[in-house]
Amino acid sequence: MGHPFDLTGRKALVTGGATGIGEGIALALAAAGADVALTYRSHAPEETIAKIESFGRKGAAVRADFVEMDERAASEVIDFAADTLGGLDILVNNAGIIHREDSTRMPLADWRRVLSVNLDSVWLLCQAAGTRMVAQGGGKIVIVSSVLGSQGGLRVPAYAASKHAVLGLTKALCNEWAAQGVNVNAIAPGYTATDNTQALRDDPDRAKALLDRIPAGRFAEPSEIAGAAVFLASDAAAYCHGSCVTVDGGWLAR
Repeated sequence: MGHPFDLTGRKALVTGGATGIGEGIALALAAAGADVALTYRSHAPEETIAKIESFGRKGAAVRADFVEMDERAASEVIDFAADTLGGLDILVNNAGIIHREDSTRMPLADWRRVLSVNLDSVWLLCQAAGTRMVAQGGGKIVIVSSVLGSQGGLRVPAYAASKHAVLGLTKALCNEWAAQGVNVNAIAPGYTATDNTQALRDDPDRAKALLDRIPAGRFAEPSEIAGAAVFLASDAAAYCHGSCVTVDGGWLAR
């Protein structure tokens, strides 16, 4: 029997995998033995691909814009990963955006843009990948939510709504696919040093307020979120269905 966390021979797709938490997850999956395809929108993927290949794994990237994604575009992304890598065993739905603005002033267009990327595209990619995984008798889907899947946050109503919603989606898909060998689980990262939190970290007062509440006393590095994804993508999580692993430095405990 192999090591339960060994992903050798597995084929993975990580959305938004060229930067931030997505890149951390992509590299951790490769380090555990998986071949990894990733999607990117504005961040050039070449450096991440080179790092994946440095582990002796195959890497690939496809540009994808998840705003107003439809069924055809989602299927094309999933097919790209499967055709390029020779199959698809793992999908990590990580790509996401955030919009900060007072709720009384937030335009509907910005609300819809956040929900399109953070919820609609997640659903469509889960549907496309899940169809393939059910047919092949197994697979792992990991959805990146947030600690704001349990809280409201400040001035991020669309983001909080989307992150609550994908936790509901995780449970709904678990109920349909668990018996067919497909594990659907989520991760709830806390405040992490990425582009999405740059504005908060650049604001001395806001940064101090956040750090004062985090028991660990610091923001996470993207690589520190990745271990949960490796776990959920591995045989060690074979009986994890519909769950959410929180990686937040103790934020929700306070």
